[in-house]
Amino acid sequence: MGDRRWERREPRSGGGGAKYRMRQQLISLGHDFWIEDERGERAFKVNAKAVRIRATMVLEDASGRELLKIQERKLRLRNTMEIEDPDGNTIATLKKAMITPLRERFDVLVEAGENLEVQGNIVDHEYRITRGDAKVAEVSKDWFRVADTYGVQIAEGQDSVLILAVAAALDSMSHEGR
Repeated sequence: MGDRRWERREPRSGGGGAKYRMRQQLISLGHDFWIEDERGERAFKVNAKAVRIRATMVLEDASGRELLKIQERKLRLRNTMEIEDPDGNTIATLKKAMITPLRERFDVLVEAGENLEVQGNIVDHEYRITRGDAKVAEVSKDWFRVADTYGVQIAEGQDSVLILAVAAALDSMSHEGR
């Protein structure tokens, strides 16, 4: 962990909440990978199920316990992924909302809470997740020196597991076919 290329740069916005490090595009390649906390310790694992017909990932805690399942939904007009709890209940649905030349937008329809909106450059991992006017999380690869790494800074009091599942789903949706 002392390798300087892993040194985290400070985020552009204020502190508080939790910070995690993720590897871009590994999700879409069907590889398992670890999400590290700000101390560089393994906090969560994304277990990609490459053998299925539709893209499926399982977000696990460090001990291997399933927390959420992220599944692509085929036969929909727009790109859609659902996030389910371990019992198979849908807790959120991500839908691609709008594409403009510089920004993409996704809606996250949360079953038991307020919906989220994702806006920014999803492919380049430079975006914000908001709930109304409140910032819930910020994603940026500028915080790290390694090219294929990006950070997720989650505001205090937010559901880190759900936000990380949203980030993993967005990564998979934005790099389809790789």
